[in-house]
Amino acid sequence: MKCINRLQGFLTSTLRILAVLVLSSAVLTALDSNTGLGVPNFAAETSADSESANNSKPGNIDDARIINAPATEPGSWLTYGQTYKEQRFSQLTQITPENADQLGLAWTRQIGDYNMRMSGTPLVADGVMYVSNGWSVVYALDATNGEEIWRYDPEVDRSYIRLACCGPAHNRGVALYQDKVYVATFDGRLLAIDAASGEEVWDVDTWIPAGLGRFNITGAPRAAAGKVYIGQGSGESGHRRGYVTAYDAETGDVDWRFFLVPGDPSKPFEHPELEMAAQTWGGEWWKYGGGGTAWNSLVYDEEFNSLYIGVGNGAPWPREIRSPGGGDDLFLSSIVSVDVETGRMNWYYQTVPGDNWDFSSAMDMTLGEIELNGEERKVLLQAPKNGFFYILDRETGELLRAHAYTDGITWATHVDMETGRPVENPDVFYETDPQWILPANSGAHNWEPQSWDNDMGLMYFYYHDIANFYSLDETFVKTGVYEIRERGLSLGWGEGAYRRELIEDAAPRPESKAFVGAFDPITGQYKWRQQLESIYNGGVLATTTGLLFQGEGTGDFVVRNTDNGEPIWKFRATGTFRSTSMMSYQIDDTQYVATMMNGNRTIDLGGTVVVFKLGGTATLPVADVVQSEIPEQADTEFSAEAIRQGDDLYHAQCASCHGGIGIPLEVAIVAPDLRLMTLNTHAEMSDIVLGGARAQAGMPDFEDALSNEQLESIRAFIVTQARQLREWQQDRRAEKEAAEQATLNRA
Repeated sequence: MKCINRLQGFLTSTLRILAVLVLSSAVLTALDSNTGLGVPNFAAETSADSESANNSKPGNIDDARIINAPATEPGSWLTYGQTYKEQRFSQLTQITPENADQLGLAWTRQIGDYNMRMSGTPLVADGVMYVSNGWSVVYALDATNGEEIWRYDPEVDRSYIRLACCGPAHNRGVALYQDKVYVATFDGRLLAIDAASGEEVWDVDTWIPAGLGRFNITGAPRAAAGKVYIGQGSGESGHRRGYVTAYDAETGDVDWRFFLVPGDPSKPFEHPELEMAAQTWGGEWWKYGGGGTAWNSLVYDEEFNSLYIGVGNGAPWPREIRSPGGGDDLFLSSIVSVDVETGRMNWYYQTVPGDNWDFSSAMDMTLGEIELNGEERKVLLQAPKNGFFYILDRETGELLRAHAYTDGITWATHVDMETGRPVENPDVFYETDPQWILPANSGAHNWEPQSWDNDMGLMYFYYHDIANFYSLDETFVKTGVYEIRERGLSLGWGEGAYRRELIEDAAPRPESKAFVGAFDPITGQYKWRQQLESIYNGGVLATTTGLLFQGEGTGDFVVRNTDNGEPIWKFRATGTFRSTSMMSYQIDDTQYVATMMNGNRTIDLGGTVVVFKLGGTATLPVADVVQSEIPEQADTEFSAEAIRQGDDLYHAQCASCHGGIGIPLEVAIVAPDLRLMTLNTHAEMSDIVLGGARAQAGMPDFEDALSNEQLESIRAFIVTQARQLREWQQDRRAEKEAAEQATLNRA
């Protein structure tokens, strides 16, 4: 069964929900005040603009309730970014700088496996937490203790892990609307689930058969104005052409669809905006797909009845391959405003014309109000990958401010406020001069959520300075031809041995750093900035009491003072908080702070919901330590040609999940390090990789992509690298033992 329902037992054991009485289609009673769910009494609401404010049925979320939530139920968290404005700023006041050191674990619940990346934002409404794991399984939990109410498994086709650009399966969360929970699945579907029972209502495939290539989805859907909105990911895998679809929230029927890059110009364009966009492309871009997937940020603006779409990067990455002779390649790396009723474009702003670096603009967007030149402006704020922070007018798309938020930018010098375009650095041209470029393709700031204090005019977020070595694909350099891989990554840049050889002749890699700070987007200055120990970390949450919550890659859950960024309290977890988000909710008189915790290559721990409160006394599960010693390797001899071929194939087919060897990919890797394979696993490698023996564990088969000979070359590369690492480990161990013996001798 897809749905595992424990609702009846939950109600019996907890006696929390007493009754929900439907009086009429227009008026619903509030939950009994003694249920313990901390639900506001909406029957008492008198606001004229809140037509359905009386709807208090569990999971019954409408536009008015989400819009009014900061004033009427600040203890809820009803949508991905807390409200439609997606400011992620908590108005709850129980946890303060004075008592934050009294925080402790309220409860934890494991909902994911080792090979997932837990990155979702839990939602809380009417005492129930709705949360998803990496395979898009949705859980309804008692928000006070983590007890399962129901679970829905969409039975994702796990072979879709091969379409993921950046490691294991993950899902950024669900949407609550009306009486349903909406989840987008890793294999490209959008589902509606009954919020009370966990039963499936409808299931639609978001893929267009006439399009180029199938998709996976990692982003959280958004629901507003009677519709549910979703884009797709996997822009780096095969032929991909991005679009966003609006579905009827009740039926799942398509309302409108907006394509983000033009298709084959010999065929009719799907909507008029694409005819204009096509004029900015060159070559035969449509044969590659073009990219422009909307894999993360979608923000609804009730004031202008608009949906803002954060558009992804080009595919393949280099414009010389994707769009030779082209121009801006619209609407890549743009923010596009679309009317939610008609699906027609209001305006667009492109952060990176002709994107050449994977500088996606799909990062979180925040809506707010600021004063500029004595005039209050309704604005959109974003810190995309490219290193510049943007303020746009929400109604017109006018660029109001653009400041660098990091010192680590080499691809451009500044943004020209007259033209709105970045001024590219002419010395940074990797097509003919492969080199380290800042930021990396992982961005200075990626999707990890930010937090906006509208009263103070400060944006809190984490960023990192990481360089990436950019070069064109080896075959393209030699032949001028680039072939898209139907399965595996199709980046269009140098990989494997070729990339390694180029790096050996290049300048040293710039130092990597990471920071969290309070940024003033008007002045472009930080009120404060603190360097972090880990390069990869989680998103942040600020509160009206002057606190900033963040989970770090080190495993530290940190509470900072928003006045200066200094830590007030830390909790050392058994896992890691990299690529996670933060939220806070309140039930009765207790405020909670919730996030996700992951395992990693060194910690064998399933994805876990972690919830804190004042005076919490719960404990974390004990994690197993993953083997780190390289086992004995076979004495097989491999040719240099086989090793080099294996290097290329490994980084094309395996590295997105298992990580780069020698040259790590800039992603948070969870899947096992293949250098740790035992002799037995090596013997089973053909059954695993070609036969799909571990498909249900998230390791798909590659029978259609690799021959036995190619697999053997990959194994040759892995074994060679394992031998080198084993030798290095043995040398370090010998050095340590010698140092210890020398100390004893001196004593």
